[in-house]
Amino acid sequence: MQFRKFGNLNWIASALGFGCMRLPLLNPQENSSIDETEAASMLYYAIDQGINYLDTAYGYHGGNSERFLGRALKGGYREKVHLATKLPCWKVENSQDFNLLLNEQLGKLKTDHIDFYLLHGLNAESWHKMRDLDVIPWAQSAIADGRIQHLGFSFHDKTEVLMEIIDAYDGWTLCQVQYNYIDIENQAGTQGVKYAASKGLAVITMEPILGGRLVNPPEEIQALWNTSPRKRSPADWALQWLWNQPEVTVALSGMSTMSQVKENLASADQSGVNTFTNDDLALVGRVREQYLALSPIPCNKCNYCMPCPNGVNIPRVFETYNRGLIYNHQDEARQDYTRWIPELEQANNCIACKDCEELCPQNILISQWMPVVHEVLGEGKPYVKNLQS
Repeated sequence: MQFRKFGNLNWIASALGFGCMRLPLLNPQENSSIDETEAASMLYYAIDQGINYLDTAYGYHGGNSERFLGRALKGGYREKVHLATKLPCWKVENSQDFNLLLNEQLGKLKTDHIDFYLLHGLNAESWHKMRDLDVIPWAQSAIADGRIQHLGFSFHDKTEVLMEIIDAYDGWTLCQVQYNYIDIENQAGTQGVKYAASKGLAVITMEPILGGRLVNPPEEIQALWNTSPRKRSPADWALQWLWNQPEVTVALSGMSTMSQVKENLASADQSGVNTFTNDDLALVGRVREQYLALSPIPCNKCNYCMPCPNGVNIPRVFETYNRGLIYNHQDEARQDYTRWIPELEQANNCIACKDCEELCPQNILISQWMPVVHEVLGEGKPYVKNLQS
C-alpha cells in the first residue's frame, strides 16, 4: 500500500479508501440486506493489507452500513483505521438535530468518537441552510468534547460553490468530491480539487470509476486503451490517473466483491504522484474525448444558455440524458433525473421560447430535445440518439 499525507494533518492515509456504500448484499433487490459475513471478510482483508481510511454515511444501505461497521470493527480493528461518516443534512430541521443525529451515529458505530465527520452532499442550498443553523459553532463544540476529531464535507455542486464553502471556515480538514478523468469540468472539477488542496484540505475523491461505468467500455474506447504499451485494465487507468495528481489524497472505492478489493489493492500498490508520461496523459485525454463524442446531444456545459427564463437546468438535463446512453446506464439516468433534478428544473418546463437556442454556440435544437428528454427520463420511453429516431 502507498500512503499520502492527509492535508495539513500529521497523519498519512492509504491511497485507497474503503467506501461502505456498495457492500455485498444477501438480496440484490434489498439494498439494506448486507451480507455481513462476506463484507467483513473483505473489510478485514483490506485493513490487513494497509487500508486505513473507511467511509460510510447515515443513509448508506438504509442505515445499516454504520451498524455493520459498528459490529465489524470490534476486536482491535477500530484502532487500525480512521473512520469517516456524514451528517445527513436533509434530516436536519433545527439545530437540536445536530446532537441527536451525531449521538445516534456514535451508537450505531459503537465508538466514542468519529475521526472525520462530514456534512453530507453539500450544495449551495444545503450549505446555506447548515450555515444559518450554526453548524460550524456546533461542530466546534463536538470537537471540543471529543465526539468529533475533524470536520469536513462531501460535495455536489459547481466549483464556485465549493470555493465559497472552503472560504467560509478555516477549520475544514477534508472535502470529498466526485472526480475522475471524465469529470474534470463537472462539479468540483480539476479546478476545485486544486483549490481545496491549495487551502490545506485533504481531498477525498469519490466515483473514481463513475460507479463502475468506466470498467467495461465500448469497443471504440477499449481500442484506444489497447494502443498503450502499458497494459492496464480500464479501472486501473482510472485510478492511476487520480493517484498521478499530488492534490488527490485518497481515492475512495465502493467495493462489492473480494475480487474488486484485491484488484484495487494491487492497483494502489503501484500508485504514485507524477508517474504518468505525457503519452499516458494524452491517451486519457483521447479516451475522454471519445466518451464525450458518444453523447447524442453535443452540449459542453458552457452555460451560455443559462439562465433559462422558465427555470430549466438545460446543461444538467442534457448531461443526465447523455450519460445514460454513453455508459449504457439508462435506468440509472432516469433515477438521477427524477431524484436529483428538482421538478421545476426538469425538461418538461420548457415552453419552446428558443431564447437559449440563439445563445448556444453548438447550435443545439434545445426546444426540440427537451420534450424528448423528458419522455425518456421522466416517463420511461426508449432512448433516442437523434431527433430523427
